[in-house]
Amino acid sequence: MASTSGTVINGLGSSFLCGGNKCQALWGASSIVPIVATPAAARKRKLIVVAAAPPKKSWLPAVKGGGNLVDPEWLDGSLPGDYGFDPLGLGKDPTFLKWYREAELIHGRWAMTAVVGIFIGQAWSGVPWFEAGADPGAIAPFSFGSLLGTQLLLMGWVESKRWVDFFNPKSQSVEWATPWSKTAENFANATGQQGYPGGKFFDPLGLAGTIQNGVYIPDYDKLERLQLAEIKHARIAMLAMLIFYFEAGQGKTPLGALGL
Repeated sequence: MASTSGTVINGLGSSFLCGGNKCQALWGASSIVPIVATPAAARKRKLIVVAAAPPKKSWLPAVKGGGNLVDPEWLDGSLPGDYGFDPLGLGKDPTFLKWYREAELIHGRWAMTAVVGIFIGQAWSGVPWFEAGADPGAIAPFSFGSLLGTQLLLMGWVESKRWVDFFNPKSQSVEWATPWSKTAENFANATGQQGYPGGKFFDPLGLAGTIQNGVYIPDYDKLERLQLAEIKHARIAMLAMLIFYFEAGQGKTPLGALGL
């Protein structure tokens, strides 16, 4: 067997197949080594590839990280949109960090709704958003006192439930907590993540999950992408509202600033 294998190697080491004298010399040196059969178990090797973790993105351009100013230790990248921004150290306490993320999410959603409402409202009525309530021609089916009382009652009820649910998750998804039926099923946190209830009621289009046999099954890959997209748009909307306030102080509107 050794002589046969040597003959084969010598043939492979010819200048015709190898393509050069240097390669032929290497094959010729290998031909004097006898081939010894090895067990199949010894020939099996496992290749383990460990992918390096991608570097964490920084909120400060051209700075990769380092120090609490750019990459604080209490921000580990687990939150959607975490780019290490906490220069004042407000999130050192895990409880406060969770509450600040909840507040950012709620304020961002209100800001996105407000930005759309400001553009559509002025485009439809022609009245600046900061003068809409004082316009003599505005239709006001309710008095200011009735509107304020209704808002305080409804929003106070909802916000109180959200406050209790924050400190005691899933405590509000019970039948007695709301006056309509199937509350526990519709308002249960189907995703298991605070601030992202999902389910058939909050995700009727199935953007972050599917409904199988009447049961909502979350898709966490889709949910993660939507969480990142939402928090980015929420932050932009909050900055836009801040600009709108400065413009309103000068008597300008967003559409007017755009020349529309």
